[in-house]
Amino acid sequence: MIKVLYLLNHAGKAGTERYVHSIIEKLDNKKIKAYFAYNEEGLLVERLQDLGVETHRITMRNPLDIAAAWKLSRLCRSLGIDLIHTQFLRENYIALISRIFNPRVKVMYTNHFIMKNGPVLRLFNRILTPLESNIIAVCNKGKEMMISNGVNAKKISVIFNGVDPEFWGSPVESTMRSEFGIERDAFVIFCASRFAHDKGHRFLINSLAELKKMTARKFKCVLSNDGPLLEECKQQAASLGLENDIIFTGFRKDVKNLIAGSDLYINSSEHEALSFAIIEMLAAGLPVIATDMGGNEDIINPETNCGILVKYGDERGLAEAIIKVMEDEGLQKTLKMNAYKTIGEKFNLDNMVMNTYNLYVESLNKGR
Repeated sequence: MIKVLYLLNHAGKAGTERYVHSIIEKLDNKKIKAYFAYNEEGLLVERLQDLGVETHRITMRNPLDIAAAWKLSRLCRSLGIDLIHTQFLRENYIALISRIFNPRVKVMYTNHFIMKNGPVLRLFNRILTPLESNIIAVCNKGKEMMISNGVNAKKISVIFNGVDPEFWGSPVESTMRSEFGIERDAFVIFCASRFAHDKGHRFLINSLAELKKMTARKFKCVLSNDGPLLEECKQQAASLGLENDIIFTGFRKDVKNLIAGSDLYINSSEHEALSFAIIEMLAAGLPVIATDMGGNEDIINPETNCGILVKYGDERGLAEAIIKVMEDEGLQKTLKMNAYKTIGEKFNLDNMVMNTYNLYVESLNKGR
């Protein structure tokens, strides 16, 4: 059984944490023995401990933290770790440097971002990534960006994020509309992104102001999550006269309840790799409108026909797309049917997990 240490700087509650949790939940004590190490504590630590996973804290101050690399190497020796699976640049560099002290351990990296590196990072990529056994890109544009950032293309495999279609597709009786006093005939728009700069909430709220001018149809937008820009977004909604049209729920664990009470999901991100939220919504049969950023086009395209892409920043364009879905029940049914099909064929959790496990095995066989 392969001993895998999952290394993550911040163990919060976003998509990367769901990715790590999903893999561990599927593989631990079956094909691997999982361990977890982190710097900043968050909800993922609690969730993994509930699964019986041994967790450890390592302070990681920066990507070239030699002290952290030394501590990581000692931890891996004491646990007999075969492979470290990293998720972001900081912990990936630290894991690669730790191989100086413990070369037996392999390192594998999943890149969850599409971000252009400057000349210094491109240089370090060329120096350090040869020490990597394998690299996963979660979307095709992610692979293209890594190659432009100096990463060897031969090391990179594209493995799309995946979700459990049975879990997300199983129906629930939603209490959301009664909880928030939403009329039965109101069209409900849902967004569950964290309130951060790259998630595009200002763009979405401005688009809702446009929508209100363009239609007499009653609608509510449910914005669920927390984050540093939450209060700013509340103020923006109030300044646009949308206090009665937007519901801010805060962080919620009952996402399926909110989905079941909604008619449409919006992803308004300015930067995106391959969104877990989008594929979760599609697995639940909820039509999706998303920005044409990053890996969103791997999910929503003419082949899948499971949603609509809009240009980021085009407020009227987003409002028009919402109206298109809102006023066409036939389109809603088509998008829902294709959503189930797309998740089953391309973004299935079992496929993601097994393709990842196969790379673990391949990584351990390299250099033997």
